[in-house]
Amino acid sequence: PRYVHPVMAMHVSKDTRDKLSKWDMQLACITEKQKEGVMEMSAAATFRPLPVEIPLGICLGQDNTEVGEEPKIKVESVQQLNSWFDEVELEVHFEEERSYREYSKQLQNYSQQSQTLLTEVNKALELLEEMCEKHQSVSMKTGALYEACEKLVEDQTKLTNVAESITEKLSYFSELEKIGGKLNTPTLSATSDSFVGILARLDECIGFIENHSHYKESLTYLLRFKHYQSKALGFVKQHVVHTLRHTTQSVLPKQGEVLSENSYAQFYGKFRTSAPKIKMLMREIELRTEKAFEYATLLHDCHQCYVSQRALLLSPTVNATIEELKKIHGTNYSGLVRAGCNFLSRVCQDEYQLFFHFFTDNSSSLSGLLEMMCYSLYDALRPVVIHINHLETLADMCSILQVEILEDRVKEKENELATFGMIITQLLEDVKQRLVFRAERYIYSDIRNYVPAPGDLAYPEKLTIAADAQQLENTSDSDSVFNTSEVEDDESAPRKQKPRKTRAVVDMQAMWYPTLRRSLVCLSKLYRCLDKPVFEGLAQDALNECVASLQSASASIQSKKTQLDGQLFLIKHLLILREQIAAFDVDFCVTDVRLDFSKTKAAAFGLLKKKSRIFSLGGNNAFLEFFLEGIPEVVESQLDSKREVDAKLKLVCEQLISQVSSSLTLPLKRLVTKFEVIQELAVKDGIDMKSLLRRQPFSKAGSLHYSLFVILSNNYR
Repeated sequence: PRYVHPVMAMHVSKDTRDKLSKWDMQLACITEKQKEGVMEMSAAATFRPLPVEIPLGICLGQDNTEVGEEPKIKVESVQQLNSWFDEVELEVHFEEERSYREYSKQLQNYSQQSQTLLTEVNKALELLEEMCEKHQSVSMKTGALYEACEKLVEDQTKLTNVAESITEKLSYFSELEKIGGKLNTPTLSATSDSFVGILARLDECIGFIENHSHYKESLTYLLRFKHYQSKALGFVKQHVVHTLRHTTQSVLPKQGEVLSENSYAQFYGKFRTSAPKIKMLMREIELRTEKAFEYATLLHDCHQCYVSQRALLLSPTVNATIEELKKIHGTNYSGLVRAGCNFLSRVCQDEYQLFFHFFTDNSSSLSGLLEMMCYSLYDALRPVVIHINHLETLADMCSILQVEILEDRVKEKENELATFGMIITQLLEDVKQRLVFRAERYIYSDIRNYVPAPGDLAYPEKLTIAADAQQLENTSDSDSVFNTSEVEDDESAPRKQKPRKTRAVVDMQAMWYPTLRRSLVCLSKLYRCLDKPVFEGLAQDALNECVASLQSASASIQSKKTQLDGQLFLIKHLLILREQIAAFDVDFCVTDVRLDFSKTKAAAFGLLKKKSRIFSLGGNNAFLEFFLEGIPEVVESQLDSKREVDAKLKLVCEQLISQVSSSLTLPLKRLVTKFEVIQELAVKDGIDMKSLLRRQPFSKAGSLHYSLFVILSNNYR
């Protein structure tokens, strides 16, 4: 039998051999050509050499068996060789697949181990699942316990908060007995250190109870807290009133006592000494006035007490001082106004500053106190103002009140002197009203109704005398300068010249017609005292009356002297008037508004003519036409004094030019007329004009010289 290697036997099974035989017989169907190729390959393979690796002894049949080795197989035929070769090939394949087989065995071992490990893991997972179930059960029990604990803690916190809230709310109610005990302490006063804290706690408790009025017995506690609050505020009021009254009595002058210079210092010094403690309390009260009505009432009472005590102290003193000033100044009303305003402004400033030593916020009570003192001055000065008739005095008073008091002093201390400024403004309006009234009376009596004296109409004599006096004065001044130049120094020269210039201006104004001088002086006094619209109205009246008086004076001069003198007088004064009013920075223009009843009159006459249609029910009713057509019209007209002065000046100048030119050329016109008559006669009679002219008496040389002399003398004049 053929030797089969165990491995070969293991790998080459019966099925395999069957498949190989089938392959040769049936499956490997090849063509003839392929068969020939196989035969050629078989023939060539028959004679292939033996492999080098095969020992030669094997081929020769030598026995190379060694100890421990497998017996050598003898190869005697090709079939044995093929068999042996197959076996060798199988062994080679076996050796080549050894690593795979070992790896397969290793994998099988790993598989077995993995299977064992998987079994162990499954057991562990089962244990783990059991542990998870137990853990979940424990966790659920623990969570329930934790939630229960949290709920207990939350309940505890809520109960604690409720307890604290109840305690906090009860603390406001429990403060009642504590505050009552403190307020009933005999040593407690408004100046104690704990008093402000008591007020603050009372406010807190009252505010809490008012916000929680639904609490049980809250109304009872609120009333008791209010009672204690009123009691505490009573302490404050009692302290403030007692301090103010005691201070007032300590400095109040006795009856009949003469005030010294230090009296006013005492009036303020002692009050300022007692102010700090009161101000501390008042500051607390002022901070709470918006929270409770009781604090506002207390603050008002303190203000009234302060004002009443200051009025009790100052009113007699201020009135006495004003009366003393009236006696000192007498008829010097400007000095009285200045001194009275200066005195009262200082008093108002001191009172304003002293008030803020006691209180922090301003009050209407302070304004009332200052207003009362200011009205003392107003009541004293107003009768004086009413009885003043001099425009200059009233103008000076206006200037003092407007410039020195309101602009210079009140604006600088606007807050402190606000009330004083209000009263002074009222007094200033009274002075202006009196000034306007007296100005109107002055324009009516001294300008419109002025009766000129003979010397006022002595023109041109006054101008001639003034020119001669001026020439004489200039001559005397030049002589005095030359005579005293060696004695006087340079500094005395200006002082010598200034009075001469002033005197020259005064003398020049003295030559003006009185109504012109009075009008300009009146306007100069009113210009800086009155408001612009009021001044423009008065200036309009003054200029109209002045121009009318100048025209009347010019007519009088023309009737007494010559027309030329009257016209020159009017031109001179109109030029002066226009020059002087140019300095006023106002428009001398007034709008005159009046009602025109001409249509009303015509409508009334029409109504009388249409009596038959009075009760007509149609559109032609007489009463209806009267009401529609008889409404008076408002007529506005502009009155410009400057333009009127210019127009009158232009008219007078034109008249003067016409008259003077006529008077100067009259002899020449007569001579020319005579020549024209001779020329017409010569032409008419056919006579030589020159021969006819020579025979006329006026053509003689003497007559012509006389006519030319007259013309030249008129021109010279």
